[in-house]
Amino acid sequence: MDGRDAFSAAGRFYRGNIHTHSTRSDGARSPEEVCELYKSMGYDFLCLSDHFLERFDFPITSTNAYRNRGLTMILGAEIHAPENSQGEIWHVVACGLPADFTPPSPDERMESLAARAREAGAFVGIAHPQWSSLTIEDGRALADIAHAVEIWNTGCAMEVARGDGTMLLDQLINEGYSHLTGYASDDAHLRIFDAGGGWMMVKSEHNEPAALVEAMKAGRYYSTQGPTIEAIETVDGGLKVTTSKVRLIALVGRGSRAEDRYVEDGSLSEATLPTGRFAGDWGRVVICDMDGRHAWSNPIFIDG
Repeated sequence: MDGRDAFSAAGRFYRGNIHTHSTRSDGARSPEEVCELYKSMGYDFLCLSDHFLERFDFPITSTNAYRNRGLTMILGAEIHAPENSQGEIWHVVACGLPADFTPPSPDERMESLAARAREAGAFVGIAHPQWSSLTIEDGRALADIAHAVEIWNTGCAMEVARGDGTMLLDQLINEGYSHLTGYASDDAHLRIFDAGGGWMMVKSEHNEPAALVEAMKAGRYYSTQGPTIEAIETVDGGLKVTTSKVRLIALVGRGSRAEDRYVEDGSLSEATLPTGRFAGDWGRVVICDMDGRHAWSNPIFIDG
């Protein structure tokens, strides 16, 4: 998969959040209230990823009642098992689980649980790596199982200033885990207003659960806090990137490799970035608007 695929594939972009919580676990609002909130903010789809823990009776929050209200609902959960490098339970997003997914046994490790979630059809994401202080060894433990790393988490940013997860994604790509992509989410619990700060734009021919999850698995999406990436095209010697009006369009890759275009007044909406330094390797497009909000492409692999 390649970050350009989202812009060349058939279909249209749908806005959605796959990591959020309700009163079925530790969220402050009912499932219906959460759904209505995201619908009012213009989202196309939502996954209520309540904590899949015994103390909450292992919820996979049913949202069938809200599917005909203009918001596509995807079943899923935030799954947990022992233990990461910090001696704490893992947090992994599983978007697209069946309603009868079997809970873990007390001694089941995350490698097994995440693999079962993937085999059951879910898009599997390593959640909030900075919040959890995950190490590269943690990343390696799940890298062959996960589809993606959570590169932005609004709730973690607002509550403890640990929202960015791009470093773990980049380290894993450097080590050859080229199938991994990076998604943004809110992880909203709505004890504070932590909704609407980061989302996925998924390219699909249909706004329905199976099609959206398959598009996520194929990497046909980009992530954003607000600005839009309109197109990423290969041109002679570079990548042509078209965006909403921003102040920065950059291509970042291994180590400190980067190419960028920057304008003080935020009027930039197109740039052609040379790719010679990235030949035979990878890069990600990152843009930033005048409000400091970012958008991120998935990794792009540059021919040598």
